[in-house]
Amino acid sequence: MNVLVINTGSSSLKYQLFDMETEAILAKGNCERIGIDGHVKHQPSNGKPILNEDFPMPSHSDAINLVISTLTGAKHGVIDSLSEIHAIGHRVVHGGKRFSESALINKEVLEAIVGCVRLAPLHIPANLMGIYACQKAVPSAPHVAVFDTAFHLTMPDEAFIYPIPYRYYEENEIRRYGFHGTSHRYVSAKAIDYLGGNPNGLRLITCHLGNGASLAAIKDGKSIDTTMGATPLEGLPMGTRCGTVDAALIDVISEIEGGLSAADTLEILNKKSGILGISGVSSDFRDVMNRAEFKYDDPLSVHDLEDLSDTRRSQLALDTFKYQVAKFIGAYIVALGGVDAIIFTAGVGENSPAIRRGICDWLTGFNIQIDGDRNGRAFGSGVTEISHPTSATKVLVVPTNEELVIARDTMKLVSETPVN
Repeated sequence: MNVLVINTGSSSLKYQLFDMETEAILAKGNCERIGIDGHVKHQPSNGKPILNEDFPMPSHSDAINLVISTLTGAKHGVIDSLSEIHAIGHRVVHGGKRFSESALINKEVLEAIVGCVRLAPLHIPANLMGIYACQKAVPSAPHVAVFDTAFHLTMPDEAFIYPIPYRYYEENEIRRYGFHGTSHRYVSAKAIDYLGGNPNGLRLITCHLGNGASLAAIKDGKSIDTTMGATPLEGLPMGTRCGTVDAALIDVISEIEGGLSAADTLEILNKKSGILGISGVSSDFRDVMNRAEFKYDDPLSVHDLEDLSDTRRSQLALDTFKYQVAKFIGAYIVALGGVDAIIFTAGVGENSPAIRRGICDWLTGFNIQIDGDRNGRAFGSGVTEISHPTSATKVLVVPTNEELVIARDTMKLVSETPVN
């Protein structure tokens, strides 16, 4: 079975085509700047040339049609026809209280997803555009929704409820939902296999650290707490998101800026804060780390006071991030009653030994220690243990694979559904 995985943003569309017999990626790509000027990068795995060029895509339907024609085309294609796309799996950011697992998309499921727009107004409309466009382009294939929030619906009441008037939960479903669920689910399962295969009794803390970042406390294979909330704004400071701050800052910032609307103030907290906001340099951790490592004693360097300020602020941004991650890890050790393994994943978690080391330096009071050599060599596709032999807790690096989770769920649901 070939499964096409679709991840749609407001102006982008990422995709991967899997051969589920071997779970090999046949092709992957990204359509960017949809509705503006359009650009596509398509990478086939069969030796055919990469497509990387500007291409007009006025709508998501145009982007999907371009993806289909590229996948089936003679020059860059990996399949001969649409009939070789047997199912399509869609990443859907929010499933509300209803969806604790992935679902085959039908009219009822679509209506429920539409009902989640109020819970994720920045994400669900884009997800829906991708679903509608794919249904129109490939009507014969079954479509599956895989929800970011589903994995966290096992949280107990005291973990998900907000201390606000209870009627907002009863009438409007306002509660902590959490996100990055497919990633936390994937890496925790990998860690469980590494630790013997039995989830019962295991206490894990998964750290999905990238431009978007969240932690999850996982007990017996189930999420019991997570840092993101009703929206992805809560929790850790991220590339451009502020994370957890005083809610009254919305009013304070609005007044400072001359009466900004709540929406405009949230724009600042969502898109101009976090690592970018503190450093003033970039939302990309690599740029900020490079700036923080600027050598003052380099005789060939010429820099002014502003450069020095940017360097100090970049270091402050990284220090703040590491401190907040460690603080939440400490909180989750309490929530779990101890911890058997801490797992780092995603772009920063997988690829930055310095960030991992800086976080774990805060955890020595729990006798959590990493091995410098192991940490520095932790690059690869499998589970890598980076904890020191004397550490009270194992520390692992596990590359995530959210697309594969979506493909597996899609294949499972389609295979189990009777043909009418």
